[in-house]
Amino acid sequence: MRQLLSHVLVCTIVLFLGDVQGTHYGIYGYTPPRSYNIHSMVHGSSVFPVSRPILLASPPYTATVRHKQEPKPVQVVQPTERACKSRPMDLVFIIDSSRSVRPQEFEKVKIFLSDMIETLDTGERATRVAVVNYASTVKTEFFLKTFFNKAEMKKAVSMISPLSTGTMTGLAIQTALEEVFTEEAGSRRAALNIPKVAIIVTDGRPQDRVQDIAARARARSIEIYAVGVDRADMQSLKLMASEPLDEHVFYVETYGVIEKLTLKFRESLCGVDFCSLGRHDCEQICVSTGDSYKCKCHDGYTLNSDKKTCSRLDICALGAHGCEHICVSSVGSYTCKCRNGYTLNPDKKTCSQEVRRIVQIEDPCKCEALVAFQRKVNSYIDSMTARLDEFTKKLQVYERRQ
Repeated sequence: MRQLLSHVLVCTIVLFLGDVQGTHYGIYGYTPPRSYNIHSMVHGSSVFPVSRPILLASPPYTATVRHKQEPKPVQVVQPTERACKSRPMDLVFIIDSSRSVRPQEFEKVKIFLSDMIETLDTGERATRVAVVNYASTVKTEFFLKTFFNKAEMKKAVSMISPLSTGTMTGLAIQTALEEVFTEEAGSRRAALNIPKVAIIVTDGRPQDRVQDIAARARARSIEIYAVGVDRADMQSLKLMASEPLDEHVFYVETYGVIEKLTLKFRESLCGVDFCSLGRHDCEQICVSTGDSYKCKCHDGYTLNSDKKTCSRLDICALGAHGCEHICVSSVGSYTCKCRNGYTLNPDKKTCSQEVRRIVQIEDPCKCEALVAFQRKVNSYIDSMTARLDEFTKKLQVYERRQ
């Protein structure tokens, strides 16, 4: 009887071990993941309700055991768009590395930071980046003036280690305010109007007061984004973030999908290119203005009062042509002309009266008549002269007789 009970006990243990091996829990000290009943959208932010991927390695077994289906790893979407080319920023990441953030989860945060840096247009005159690491204590990993090169920033991020203690979020914000957002640390002076932005990533409830210090930071024109992960306290996120909350508070269910927030932050920080997305109704040319757009027209056209459509530009009708006599409109331009009896001067604007030479041409008929008349006159004069000579001779003869 004892041997039979021993065999039954051995078989029971083998089956129990098989079930445990299939789930990866219990025997190795890991607790099963909890199921959270959280709304899929929080303040209009993007939420990706994906279960926590459990990818813990298990030692091999030679016995035949029953395995449960392995969860599929999260497919991370890497950003493929070009770097943000909008306004420069002084950007500070404030990341929670407290005890509740497991090492593999903290690696996900570091990947998120690297992806964010890759999407930004970084540089001394562009966006400057700093990272503040916090738990019960606060450590500034690098300041705004430390690196201006993406490769150096990403290398420094890859070497960040978790602090693994409490969650002093208020102390972290205060450190960023007093030690990082300063001109000595590389923050640009207020007169330049360079936006100052802080992105806080946390998975827990702050162990200190965040409301007052966050209000001080916002009063100094620091725009705060709050990203909550897993067990994050939503009320605390709202107290930290800038208004409007639906644009500054984000939540993701696990660190496994935090990298998907990269494109969301790209839209928030860089602005949407309405022109490239086709979100405009400009008739001819769309010009992006960061957070909006405006319409323009091609040369030779003018923007109508609706600020969308264009009409052909009639420079002659506007009276700004400078033509002295006549303005003739053409596509996008005009030409000047002169009235009859005038010629256009070299300046192509003014006109001068034409100079006409008067050439007298003799009438052939009139010449012949004059010649005939002259001949008749000459013949008459000759006849009269002959008669005068004859009369003179007769007079002389008469005088002699007397």
